[in-house]
Formats: sequence, structure tokens, C-alpha cells
Amino acid sequence: MIYSKFLEKGDLIDVPAPSDGSYNDKYVSRHKNAIIKLENVGYKINISKNLFNSIKGRSADERTRAKELNKMFEDNSNVIICAAGGEFLIEILPYVDFEKIKNNPKWVVGFSDPTGILFPITTKYDIATIYGTNFSSFGAEEYHKSIQDNLKILEGNIIKQESYDLYEDESYEKVTGLEGYNLTEKVYWKTISEKEEKIKGRIIGGCIDIITELAGTKYDGVKEFNKRYKNDGIIWYFDNCELSKEELIRVLWKFNELDYFKYTKGIIFGRNGIETSYNYETMEETLKDSILSKLNIPIIYDADISHKGPSMTIINGAIAEITCKDGKGSIKFELK
Repeated sequence: MIYSKFLEKGDLIDVPAPSDGSYNDKYVSRHKNAIIKLENVGYKINISKNLFNSIKGRSADERTRAKELNKMFEDNSNVIICAAGGEFLIEILPYVDFEKIKNNPKWVVGFSDPTGILFPITTKYDIATIYGTNFSSFGAEEYHKSIQDNLKILEGNIIKQESYDLYEDESYEKVTGLEGYNLTEKVYWKTISEKEEKIKGRIIGGCIDIITELAGTKYDGVKEFNKRYKNDGIIWYFDNCELSKEELIRVLWKFNELDYFKYTKGIIFGRNGIETSYNYETMEETLKDSILSKLNIPIIYDADISHKGPSMTIINGAIAEITCKDGKGSIKFELK
């Protein structure tokens, strides 16, 4: 696994907009504040010229977005942080210069739709990537511990992350765009076994809505990734943004048919972004009715890897050790 150079004060951070940009005035303010706050702690910021655009969920056309990302792999930056999530990052993949990425590896950081670029970089080209924040996350006026943790990890301080106390079940109307989370609900990690679970292995995953679109295409390197790291065993993590529980069951069946879970030692799910189902009230019964019930592996759910933030930072491709006991969880990484 290739681990790129971490951030040092004075370094350049590139900010492409491979998915959406700023889709309203509040997001413009948030992105502008992210520039100010990261510059204030000692970094140089190079933003996409399309950062403040949003046209039907896209910062620009697919060729323009890909060209911009390709160019940033020629810069002297060590870290590329995707501007925002969205819906259509996958459109740029045919125009991305993956050979350039392979020959000039950098940390690529993103959350949600940017899974579309993180996933192939790690599974196909063996370059570690980081899931957990977009650039907009750094625009909050007050940083939640999850954002502080993310920045520490980007700076090479590979901390052990502990589950947070509260999460945002429903967001609230923003006034300035710089507000933090609406933390109202108690965090409580759960296991299907209803017992303590400890898992150690090579971790991979992201937004499951996007992984299912990539699965089985030429941008899917899971078969080779699994072979490379079968002796470590694989940990999957899934952040479900919008899939219904029925669709989640179908997607997990598809992944199993593609041998995604061949060497899997455990799976961790975040809190569902949207709770939609005709047949299931709980995540527990959904997972028990899925193909996962036949795998006889630890399953953790309602974890802090979710569109209902805060979200932990995950180093795709690293060795992860995950624990869950009495509603509390932790994740720590080894870079090897």
C-alpha cells in the first residue's frame, strides 16, 4: 500500500470540484471560510475555478472537471481535498488520467460522492485515500472534534478515534452557512451479535450508493485488492446515504456475488442517511435478512461513519483495528 506524504505547515492543498460546487450562497460562504481557516493554520490553498458553480448538481461539465483534477496531480501539493459531494462524479472517470495518479500519488480526501474517485485509486492502484470530509467541512466556524481529528490525521498524527457522544439526526436551517452540527441524539454503536466485537484487517469502503455504481465496471479493483491482502483479511465499511433498506439488501447480495466478501473479517455500517423501507423498521432486522447473515462475521452498525454526522476519518487501504462494546466504538490505523 502506498501512503503519500502528509501535510506540513506551508504546504499547498489543492481543492478540485469533481462533483458539485457551491449550490447556494451559504455554501459559497462556507467554502470561502474554509479557505480562510486553513490558511490561518498555515496552509496554502489552490481552489477550483469552478468551486462556486453548481449547474444541475455539477460544478462543470465532466471533461472540465476531470481536466482540473488531472492538472492538480502535476502540482507540488501533497493533499487534494474534494470540494463537496453531489451526484455525478462518476461522469468524469473516463477522462481521469489514472496513469498520472499512479505515477504521482497524493492523498485524495473526500466524503460521499467523491467515493467515486477514492475507491478506484485505492482498489486498483494500491494508493491509500481518506474518507470522512470534503473541503466544505473545514468552513464551519467552530470545528467539531471529528474535523479536528481529520486534520490531525492529514498531518500524519495517526490517532485512535473514539466514538462521539452525540450525532445530528436532523439538520437545521442554516443562517450563515458556517454553523456546525445540530447534535441532539445519543451515539450508540451496535452489533448484530449483541456482544463486544473486535475486528482487525485491511479496510476499504465508502458511500455504498456510489460503490454499487462502480461495482463490476473497469473502475472496480476489488478482486485484485482482495487477492493482494487476503492474508490481512478485509474490513468493509459502508456509509448509506439514500438507499432504502430493500435496496441495501439487494446491493449486499450483488457484492457477495462479485466476491467482495471473500476474505472479509467484518463489516461496519454507519447510520443511514435516510430511513426508507416498506418492510423493515430496523437496521438490525434488515441486516439479519440480508446475505450477510450467511457469512458468520462480525457486523457493527450505527457507527460514526455516516451522512448523519459527525463522521470519523477512514484511511482506505490501511490496517484498521475496530472495537465495539457497550455502545462505544473506536478505530485505529496502522500504515503498513
